[in-house]
Amino acid sequence: MPSTRRATPPLLKDLNERTVLDTIRAAGPISRAQISRRAGISKPTVSLALESLLSAGLVRESAHDPAGPSYGAVFFEPVPEAALVLGLDLGARFLRGALCDLNGDVRARQDVEVAGSDATALLDSIAELRTSLTAASDLPTELIDNVVIGVPGVVETATGAVTLAENAPGVEGQDFRGRAAERLAHRVMLENDINLAAIGEHSAGIARGIDDFAFISIGTGLGSGLVLRGEIHRGHNGAAGELDYARVGHEDFDPCALALSSLADQVVAERLPETSLAPPYDAPSVFAAARRGDPVARSIVAEEARRIALHITPVAAVADVALVVLGGGIGANADLLLGPVRSLLAESLPYAPRVEVSSLGEAAVLTGALAHGRRAALDNVFVNLRGRPFGDRGRPGL
Repeated sequence: MPSTRRATPPLLKDLNERTVLDTIRAAGPISRAQISRRAGISKPTVSLALESLLSAGLVRESAHDPAGPSYGAVFFEPVPEAALVLGLDLGARFLRGALCDLNGDVRARQDVEVAGSDATALLDSIAELRTSLTAASDLPTELIDNVVIGVPGVVETATGAVTLAENAPGVEGQDFRGRAAERLAHRVMLENDINLAAIGEHSAGIARGIDDFAFISIGTGLGSGLVLRGEIHRGHNGAAGELDYARVGHEDFDPCALALSSLADQVVAERLPETSLAPPYDAPSVFAAARRGDPVARSIVAEEARRIALHITPVAAVADVALVVLGGGIGANADLLLGPVRSLLAESLPYAPRVEVSSLGEAAVLTGALAHGRRAALDNVFVNLRGRPFGDRGRPGL
């Protein structure tokens, strides 16, 4: 018997299915009638869309609505494990990794020491960590939609090449993204690690709900991520936020760890009887002494606050951000830095931004990698799992 089902143009069919899927993601568990009302689509059209989404494994039936009685209705919810995202934070000594589902729930998390400084060794570590994470999650590797790797360098907009990556020599000067995609057989995205930290704070940290802010990391190095209108701003070359170059010719306001140690060495030499500080004058010991009331350490921290404020000022003046988030090993010292930095900015700017310390700490980069990858996966999964064009889930390098 020939089908009497009304023909639906493919584009409209896709649009209806995507609308129904987005409605279930936003409000599930949700009934067929509730989907129809929320989405403004007829019940028969919702039923057709649900049939496709159930078949594709993107949604599933839910026993009941936890918020109230079901009255016999069938409810639907998204399938979080329809796809996974692998997020990686590549540092100088450690590789941090996590696997999350489409809900953003972390299914596995692990840190490993980096085995070597060349690309092959780094890729070996990444592949081994992926295997370990998927095993811990008890989910198949094939569900990984994309891999996001945070790298300490500039990811050039035109070529995707990584430059200025002094803390990751195995990544610089080659097609690391391409090699990683080939090795892992997944889509791979490279992103500057501080950009990802900014994305992490925007999605789950102190900058949540704020669409114009800067994340500034101060530690062994200095970098920033700029979020404007809710999107990361990479700049023409992908080098936006490279604050190290803002002080060319004016090295006397470097706030990084080595400069702080050098400053402490000079100040202690001049005021030795007043302090308990002793070599090597690293940042943790300086801040610890300042908390104990050491006058020399307190003067060094005051100068550090001034240097940080000097780096915030041009960013705030040009971009007029609402918030500046401080991160990194030095930037995390909220109790000693926030007050002085805020005061200095209030004195120098007509519209000083609010300044806070990262609420995610060392997890900011990894949180951002997962958020960045999840956003892409939510867009990809509808196409991928239906086997449509560009649905080759194992194809690398997209």
